[in-house]
Amino acid sequence: MHTSSHTSLQPHVITLGTAGGPRWWPSGADGRAGRTGHRHGIATAVVVGDAFYLVDAGLGVGRQLEKAGLALQDMRGLFITHLHSDHTVDLPSLLLMGLYERDPAMLDPIRILGPGERGALPPASPRAEVPPAPVFPENPTPGITGMVRSLVQAYATDVNDRVLDALRPSPLDCFSITDIPIPEESGYHPNTNPTPAGMAPFVIHRDELVTVTAILVEHPPIAPAFAFRFDTAEGSVTISGDTTATDNLVTLARGTDLLLHEAIDFDWVESRYGAHPDETARASIDHHRKSHTSPEQAVDVAERAGAAHLALHHLVPGHTLRERWHELARTFSGRFQVPDDLTTIALSSEQTDHAPEAPKAGVR
Repeated sequence: MHTSSHTSLQPHVITLGTAGGPRWWPSGADGRAGRTGHRHGIATAVVVGDAFYLVDAGLGVGRQLEKAGLALQDMRGLFITHLHSDHTVDLPSLLLMGLYERDPAMLDPIRILGPGERGALPPASPRAEVPPAPVFPENPTPGITGMVRSLVQAYATDVNDRVLDALRPSPLDCFSITDIPIPEESGYHPNTNPTPAGMAPFVIHRDELVTVTAILVEHPPIAPAFAFRFDTAEGSVTISGDTTATDNLVTLARGTDLLLHEAIDFDWVESRYGAHPDETARASIDHHRKSHTSPEQAVDVAERAGAAHLALHHLVPGHTLRERWHELARTFSGRFQVPDDLTTIALSSEQTDHAPEAPKAGVR
């Protein structure tokens, strides 16, 4: 089995990608004066011993796994928080290229767990003069199973060439897909009750290394949207997914060693659309306000949950100075961090975190 350069450490996460949003963010500066280099799309590896678990598959995840020294041979599962494109855009590369990094004859399929079929379209924005027409109205809200099967079908020409001519495995042999079942007693409904109050976390995966629990979080209009918690024998990490500040996340993260929480700079959102935004721009501003979390709100969630360590990721915008995030979240009473891509963060406070080496001056 492949041995990562990080496996001498106890359980930890590696922030493979720390930017949020369906954007190609411009690169930052060269690591000096608190600036960061390029941030890849959101993706996080939870590493336990020689195994790892991937949460979300943002832009560049395959290359980032390679840079982190993580081999697909050692991947136990892929957990998708929700089906927005910035969390799933490199799922095709994992399905179509990652399978050749594994020996399916010797290893069990990688589990892919994510939201199931939504079951109903969200309502149109009240700012729409005429409600927009949805794409593919015959199948407008597929879940993770439908998404993966549709991706493989879209690449059927390629896959069948390799299966029939080169006798290679199919992605459907190397990955198994599971829609995360939502407990019926929660009262969940995608439009009328997407984030049931008072719900309890529920187990979605358990093996000898981790127990993974989930809870519904609030990221309208998409539903379901999950946060995940990974508990190991030597520490825990809770990953918020995309959400506005929600009590459900406080419940999931209670006493966690590390909380990885999304963050957005709402001042940047307002400035991006100018002093007099039109109705289309206002609809985007509405979405950000009701669906995301400021650093100050993330601090409040972490304090209420009793998290020992708060790290912000899924940063929007992806090129903001690190000092800006620290300024906005300066009141957190525990450990606070704004990681770069490929930063290693220990789950136990007794360990040392490792950031990637900053580029030398003049190097981009």
